[in-house]
Amino acid sequence: MRPWRCLAASTIVLLPAALQDQSVEERARTAASASRAKTGTSDVLLDTYVTPAMSGEAVTTIDGSKSFTPAIACQKSAKLLEVLIQPAATGDIGLVRISRDTDMDGTFDSSSNLPVPVSGICANGLLSCDPGTWSHCRAFRWDVDAAKDLKLTEVQMPELAGCYCVNASCGSNLVFGNLATVLKDLGGGMVGALTTAFPAIGVAEARINGPVIDYVGALTTSCTGGDTAAETAYRKNPTAIGGDAFALSSSNSVFQALQGSAAGSGKAEVTRSCTIEREITVRSWSFDDVLGVSGAVQSVTSCGTDCRRYRIGGDGNCSDVPPLFSATIDTHAPDRIVSARVVGLGADDWVQGRVNGQIIGSAGKRPWLTDGLPTGDCRQGGSDPYVPLDIDIAPALKAGSTTVAARVRGGGDGRQGYIDIEITAKTGCDVSERLIDLCAANAADDTCRLYNESDDGVATVVNGVGTGLRPLAGTRLFGTGACTFQFARDFFSRERQYRCIVDSAALPEPDLSRGAYVIDHSTKTLLADRQTASDGTATTSTRPFSLPDRGSVPTCEAICKTRAPRANTDAAPAGVVGARQNDPAGYDTFYHVCDSANACPPGPGEEIVSACGCLDDFPEAVVMMQTVRLAGADMVCTSAAR
Repeated sequence: MRPWRCLAASTIVLLPAALQDQSVEERARTAASASRAKTGTSDVLLDTYVTPAMSGEAVTTIDGSKSFTPAIACQKSAKLLEVLIQPAATGDIGLVRISRDTDMDGTFDSSSNLPVPVSGICANGLLSCDPGTWSHCRAFRWDVDAAKDLKLTEVQMPELAGCYCVNASCGSNLVFGNLATVLKDLGGGMVGALTTAFPAIGVAEARINGPVIDYVGALTTSCTGGDTAAETAYRKNPTAIGGDAFALSSSNSVFQALQGSAAGSGKAEVTRSCTIEREITVRSWSFDDVLGVSGAVQSVTSCGTDCRRYRIGGDGNCSDVPPLFSATIDTHAPDRIVSARVVGLGADDWVQGRVNGQIIGSAGKRPWLTDGLPTGDCRQGGSDPYVPLDIDIAPALKAGSTTVAARVRGGGDGRQGYIDIEITAKTGCDVSERLIDLCAANAADDTCRLYNESDDGVATVVNGVGTGLRPLAGTRLFGTGACTFQFARDFFSRERQYRCIVDSAALPEPDLSRGAYVIDHSTKTLLADRQTASDGTATTSTRPFSLPDRGSVPTCEAICKTRAPRANTDAAPAGVVGARQNDPAGYDTFYHVCDSANACPPGPGEEIVSACGCLDDFPEAVVMMQTVRLAGADMVCTSAAR
């Protein structure tokens, strides 16, 4: 809570007796004018209330008739922190003395000097180089040790922000020429480290006196004997919010009254649990997983990668009906069949090839393409003719079980007949991934709200409140043997609980007809009304209406824009920026709140750029941000010509 809001709410306006005879409107205007005199601008409010209250000084009422010391904090100190600097002949800050009032009793009880000279200042630290140069620079960040004292921690320069050079390598007399800025930037880094480590410390004002800057502050929790603010405890443990809120609501009379009301108890809820699972399936496919061949298979040989050649056949005869030697191909995964072809027929006498009962060709002494016997002698032997073929039977295999057969006619030494087929299948590893969302119906239901959620065991929502926690991307192994894969995902298992309204009490709808009538029939000078009696009779009325003169209100807080010349001493890991520019000279821009006479109060060395008024520099800000964005987009390291 901001302290001045408390003050504004508790300020008492005491009016002289002569004003009691004025009208209500006149007294209100007088009080408003007196209030604006002490709270009209941010600077006046700071000087009148915030700083005195934080430092334990008296605060007066708006009319000045009474004064009091507010108890915003039990312990206050006008000397929370004091920083004294002294430049060396090299331009570096050779001496930095830090004095602190650690127990808030108004007296310094801790004093120390920095162990290194200051060559550059950053928003959260400093740079120390060889005196008077920008060589062998070391970066230090402001931290707080276990004894609550400020210390320097050596870090890499990219961990610091807003750095600039102050020693002689960047210009002459930079520290004394910009003393106020140097003190504020140096002290601001220290204050930032202190308030981060101890959120209960509040800083109200910084006062500069020559080479010294003093900070006024208070310890907002000293009344309880602690040094930490209870509100900051949730930053480290967000999940505690839900439990604390429930405990507080159990003893809160207002909450219990609402809970026991018709609006609070006139509904029934059920808790629905569901999951969202990430299913990852890894399967290893062998040739036998794709298809199986059984029957009169004489041999199985390889015909290349993931390719097999099957020879189907047997011995025929000349005395009986030519036998049919069949093999059945059962396809288990049709989409993994790459190709399947009949590549040839071979026989000593005759052979007829068939696929699913259809004759596809023959080999022998003469063609044999009928169901009858072939014409010619039998028992000849020795010829062993082979007919190469290229017949695609993959559609048949993908359609279902397929029969490949060889009908053989032969005798004597030549009884052999066969048909050759080659099949190529897609083997190896197959990976599939899908989300099984069983919570979709609950999420789409307007009567349901998410109450609890956990991702891989990490609670992300507790009692309807987001915890701010998210699991780190998990890595898991799937599959076995050669088909083992590693997957990294945001989550693998998400468990949810929804609270859903299943019954709602029939609460009476509010009667808005009267309000609608007033709005529809009233004007700026006439107020219309309609009231309905218990017997349903409606009565309308009108009466004159006017608002009091609200007076003129400034459209904005008048400000002015100034600038002061400065050399570009900003520093980066590559060195001082100004050393890489053709002209390092530039300007710092400032904005000031104008005084009661609408006059601009420029600082030392500043010239007015824009006079007092409602300034709008939004287009300029957009151009600057766009320039920075585009410049960053061009900073790409590449070996190609650009």
